[in-house]
Amino acid sequence: MEAGVRQNENGSQQQPRLRRVLGLGDLIFYGVVLIQPVGAIGPFGIANKMSLGHVTATILIALVAMMLTALSYGRMAALYPTAGSAYTYVGRGLNPHLGFVAGWVMLLDYLVIPVVNVVYGSLSAQRLVDDLAPGLTHQIVGPLGLPMSDERAAFVLWVIAFTGVITFLNLRGIKWTARANQILMVAMCLVIVIFVVQAVRYLWAAQGWAGLLSAEPFYNPRTFDLRAVCTATSLAALTYIGFDGITTLAEDVREPKRTVPLAIALVCVLIGVCAAAQVYLAQRVWPDFTTFKNLDTAFFDVCDRVGGKFLFNALALVMAVACLGSGLTGQVGAARLLFGMGRDNALPRVFARLDRRNNPALNIGLMGLVALAGALWLDYERAATLINFGAFLAFLGVNLAAIREFVFRPPAGHKRNWLADLISPGLGFLFCLAIWCSLPTPAKTVGGIWCAVGLVYTAVKTRGFRRQPTMIDFRET
Repeated sequence: MEAGVRQNENGSQQQPRLRRVLGLGDLIFYGVVLIQPVGAIGPFGIANKMSLGHVTATILIALVAMMLTALSYGRMAALYPTAGSAYTYVGRGLNPHLGFVAGWVMLLDYLVIPVVNVVYGSLSAQRLVDDLAPGLTHQIVGPLGLPMSDERAAFVLWVIAFTGVITFLNLRGIKWTARANQILMVAMCLVIVIFVVQAVRYLWAAQGWAGLLSAEPFYNPRTFDLRAVCTATSLAALTYIGFDGITTLAEDVREPKRTVPLAIALVCVLIGVCAAAQVYLAQRVWPDFTTFKNLDTAFFDVCDRVGGKFLFNALALVMAVACLGSGLTGQVGAARLLFGMGRDNALPRVFARLDRRNNPALNIGLMGLVALAGALWLDYERAATLINFGAFLAFLGVNLAAIREFVFRPPAGHKRNWLADLISPGLGFLFCLAIWCSLPTPAKTVGGIWCAVGLVYTAVKTRGFRRQPTMIDFRET
């Protein structure tokens, strides 16, 4: 967005401000692009197994937590209608040191998001090639004599290829425009519509109304286990991660106090309804979650069953391209975040170096290595739950910040509303806490170590928390 420089009455220049030109529709479109309407496809197979066949229920449970948290984000964005994120709201609403911690765990998300994209992009491309050219994988990796199965060797090669392409393009300074996002969005929506139509036709032809309408995806008394559903919800919540990015456009929006909260809530509802419909139909088409060829790409097999090879290959291609695009933006976002932190002395100054193209080449290369190592070390489930570790800690902080801002130190002229000021963010906090506590142990272990490193680092930088911490400005990403 363009920034205008205003003059005060004395003729001196004020700080530049972004022009408020965006409306509700613009924010909703941006939020849907940011989250992607195919967000449930990745967690579908694993969450289905983890929940013992209740993945649709986990999507809806996660939606409740996201809606309550989205309301807290919206109210904080209305209170501070400037570009920001969880670190801003926690830092201002609770404590600057806690704000730094929120920023630190968000940095973990920035580091892991490219890993998730590389992993799932590689899996999608591998399934696509195996279907289009059976036997090609063995012909390529067989002569290499690698001490692993052909399938694993092919995955490693795809990871190297994806990481190399993403890093190379970012080093060249490639820019993905809004037009590319629009084209990709149309392709995603088209594939989803085709899947829904084909799935409905398949179920109607096979079982009629009994196939289309069933309570089993929500509750199956034969397999229901509350602990299993809670654990699966901690993964299914990945479907919604990214909705908070809408708040970064608060300075560009007309009437931000009304528009931003409404846009966040509507985006969560749209994504939730779309995701629930997809996984519900997929469960009805393939009710036995124990028979998937590959849990990571289980949705592809469902598409093959209802739409044949065309729909299978279309989905695999769309997911591979989407992961490539998300990987590009995710890697450069992480590199720019490191640059901003190095420039502001939150991290060593070496991270603030730029090359001749004005790119943070060192950071981009480092993020490429992180993505490569992470994709080879972490599988999709572990990488996804690690993202949710940081995201849900930030969500907890924002809900608490909303309670403190509106209950304990309400803004001037604010009329207290116990439902909006306390009950809603309180329930949001409890839901997010339950989901966070249900995260697998490896995610909490790695995330806990990351938090400990951040606490030690900020303790040293602030001389035992006696000085204000250097705040991370996510507006630079």
